[in-house]
Amino acid sequence: MLPVIITIFFSSFLIALSGALMPGPLLTVTLSESSRRGASAGPLMIVGHGILELAMVALLLSGLAPVLMRDDVFVGVSIAGGCILMWMGISMMRELPNMKLEIENHGERKRNLVTTGIVLSLANPYWVIWWASIGLGYIVYSAKFGAAGIISFFLGHIAADLLWYSCVSYGVVRGRHFLTDTGYRRLIGGCALFLVAFAAYFFYSGLDRLV
Repeated sequence: MLPVIITIFFSSFLIALSGALMPGPLLTVTLSESSRRGASAGPLMIVGHGILELAMVALLLSGLAPVLMRDDVFVGVSIAGGCILMWMGISMMRELPNMKLEIENHGERKRNLVTTGIVLSLANPYWVIWWASIGLGYIVYSAKFGAAGIISFFLGHIAADLLWYSCVSYGVVRGRHFLTDTGYRRLIGGCALFLVAFAAYFFYSGLDRLV
């Protein structure tokens, strides 16, 4: 049974890594927060992301998948997620004129990154769909091997996210030493524009499914 458990772990790791590498709201905010808060930003975001995913695994095991696949759920998550991302993107743009690389030392109220990881994951309708389809398939297979299979699947999945986002945060921190304040504002401005673009895409996806 041990070889199967190990296989579940590494296959889950590779599939999760392929998803983590794709750009999205979570990655975008990780880039901006890493430049403000340091290398801990990525891991903290994934702690929140992981808490939500653990809850999702429990819900799927209890039979929630058919509900998550409904059109009205997709539309609701898309519209709500679009509103959240639009608000975050516009807020970042409004802060741009006064932003400096030393912003974390200026007494600004800091965003709770664990909570942000939860909110950004929940705001993404395609995250919900992934878990209700691909994720559910993996859970059903892993459950055949009992608790060890489920635990191996989840640990492999979250390990991929943690590895990639830790690398992203570390890379941003290393590159921060070569940034000027102008370059920093351009980085944050680019992240803000991406969030607004994701918001618009989520709005479109939800309205398209609605009609």
